[in-house]
Amino acid sequence: MSEENTKATEDKVEEKAAETKVTAKTETAEKKPAAKKEPKVAKEETKTEEAPVAEKVEVKEVVAAEAAEAPKAEPRVIEPVDYTKVKPLDEFDWDSYADSDEMYTKEEKAQLAVVYGDTLTSISDNEVLDGIVSSITKKEVVINIGYKSDGVITANEFRYKQDLKIGDSVEVYVEKTEDKTGQLVLSHKKARTTRAWEHVNSALETEEVVTGFIKCRTKGGLIADVFGIEAFLPGSQIDVKPIRDYDQYVGKEMDFRVVKINQEFRNVVVSHKALIEAELEEQKVVIMSKLEKGQVLEGVVKNITSYGVFIDLGGVDGLVHITDLSWGRINHPEEMLELDEKINVVILDFDDDKKRIALGVKQLQPHPWDSLAETVNVGDKVKGKVVVLADYGAFVEIAPGVEGLIHVSEMSWSQHLRTAQDFFKVGDEVEATIMTLDREERKMSLSTRQLTQDPWEGIESKFPVDSKVQGKVTNLSNFGVFVELEEGVDGLVHISDLSWSKKVNHPSEFCKAGEQIEAIVLEIDKDNRRLSLGHKQLEENPWEVFQSVFTEGSIHQGTLLSLTDKGGLVGLPYGVEGFAPGRHLVKEDGSKVKVEDQIDFVVLEFSKDAKKIIVSHSRIHESAAEGVKAVETGERKARGTATRKAVKKLSDNVEKSTLGDLDALSALKASMEKAEKKK
Repeated sequence: MSEENTKATEDKVEEKAAETKVTAKTETAEKKPAAKKEPKVAKEETKTEEAPVAEKVEVKEVVAAEAAEAPKAEPRVIEPVDYTKVKPLDEFDWDSYADSDEMYTKEEKAQLAVVYGDTLTSISDNEVLDGIVSSITKKEVVINIGYKSDGVITANEFRYKQDLKIGDSVEVYVEKTEDKTGQLVLSHKKARTTRAWEHVNSALETEEVVTGFIKCRTKGGLIADVFGIEAFLPGSQIDVKPIRDYDQYVGKEMDFRVVKINQEFRNVVVSHKALIEAELEEQKVVIMSKLEKGQVLEGVVKNITSYGVFIDLGGVDGLVHITDLSWGRINHPEEMLELDEKINVVILDFDDDKKRIALGVKQLQPHPWDSLAETVNVGDKVKGKVVVLADYGAFVEIAPGVEGLIHVSEMSWSQHLRTAQDFFKVGDEVEATIMTLDREERKMSLSTRQLTQDPWEGIESKFPVDSKVQGKVTNLSNFGVFVELEEGVDGLVHISDLSWSKKVNHPSEFCKAGEQIEAIVLEIDKDNRRLSLGHKQLEENPWEVFQSVFTEGSIHQGTLLSLTDKGGLVGLPYGVEGFAPGRHLVKEDGSKVKVEDQIDFVVLEFSKDAKKIIVSHSRIHESAAEGVKAVETGERKARGTATRKAVKKLSDNVEKSTLGDLDALSALKASMEKAEKKK
């Protein structure tokens, strides 16, 4: 198709479209009076305009193909119609108008259909779209959305927009396309809210950076206006470093990233820190690539914790552990540094993968051990302050960064197990002697007990053998009692040296810790710092006297104290205990002797060395077959009875204790010797 033909076709289409538009308006104004006058003609026109379906499809395809090949037409300017010149319906040439096939070609019809379709609008309820302000009053704003009627919105919804004018494009929410009165109901406020919620959700999905206005401060953070929605900005998400003053951000605009949305409660959480971290990550890659161990950098104190200090190195953070702040001991990093303080640090180590950097401050200064005076040697007296206490000892700082250990064994000459807390507390000023010194290993051991005299010096003169001493019971063990005579001098009373006459199963039966006890020094081992003591040695050995009293065959009244599987323990006069085998605890009537029964017992065996007496009750009433032995036993019994009578007054004064009464036993011995001579 040539350019001339194309242009002619376009002009013809424009003319026909103008005529069609004028005709349509004329019909509307006159309410179609022609249809009543000439109904037959109208029917014929309707039939004439109808065409077969196949022909219509073919026309559409041809027109579409030619429209694609034809160059795009320039925008048409339609002049306003002068309705005064339109002919009345009575004078309109309906016959020529009814023959549309002669008026328009297929191409022109297709183009007219497109033009007509563009004038139609599809609007539904709950839809957000843009409209044009067509009128403004004090109370209302009229909005044209291309619908059959305009919508009216209260002016209060536009209070935030002071410069609103006719012709402005605004977003509106279609609440109802037609209410009871046929009015279009719109809302600008709901449109803003709906659009804002769509924008916020989209920003969360696409990680879009949004801009908001900080309205006010709230508990734990700030409230920001984002797309007209109030979003929460937590204090921890304002910046990568802790923020102490939130008010400085109120009234300012900030960029955010939407990080969380609660669809149920319509809550939005934003973060400014996320944007900074994204930028810092890029900076970290650059900075980390330039780091080297031993490199000295300048940083700013960003945060202080109990375990260390975080330093900002200009986009990447490093940690100075509390042990790397000073060669000396410090309790908290706040003793040395403050927030926002600029300091020099040295890189000790770093991890590219985890983006961790270990820094040090004390490494920039020489080690105090290297500057320790050469005049300090073993045996010197030094003064220092206790900085750390442990169960095994105390660390004393004699110079900044130079510490020595006083082991708990070097705090006192005492051999008792104690802890360092029993002697010192942190901050105490102490004086000690250097025991060992290793400059290469940077170790030093100290002693405070060396400043006092060794109590074992001259021990032989202070506590000679066979001397009587008194001390405090400090510990009880299965084998004896430990007695402290003075600070650093302890002795042991063996369990066998507690009592002459009574068998002691455990020292707790004899005494308790903390009690005072007397003893005799039995032996001194100065080299091993051991002292053997005895308690029973305070009295004369009563078994020398008992040997004459409890002779074999003598009969004595006793009390059964307890029973075991093998026999029973029998209490004899003078506090002596004997043992009766089970078969010797049978009475004359065949019954068994019961506990606490007081009956006679005959001595079967006496051992002074073993301190053992074996007695029997059954032997007293044995059969007549042992008559001879019974006679001898009777004589011995009589002799024993006479002896008892002779010393009756003395026996009443004998104390039934573990040791007995030495004076009473001596008197008993003398009385027995006198009785033997008289006999």
